[in-house]
Amino acid sequence: MSKHGKGQTNDFLKAFALLTQMGIMIVVCIAIGLLAGFYLDRWLGTEPLFLILFILFGIAAAIKSIVDFSKKF
Repeated sequence: MSKHGKGQTNDFLKAFALLTQMGIMIVVCIAIGLLAGFYLDRWLGTEPLFLILFILFGIAAAIKSIVDFSKKF
């Protein structure tokens, strides 16, 4: 394989790693919000108030994380 082909492979792997990291950040932020809201609702008996609220917070946190992450590159 030529040097040019190897560089393209490395670029692809770097891009794939960054996209994977962004996907994991989205899932983790939303999952933390979901779990926190679920357990707060269960503890306080306020279903589905905190579940919805914390899912929205998780989505907002995911968007902020993606924006901050993308500013690095």
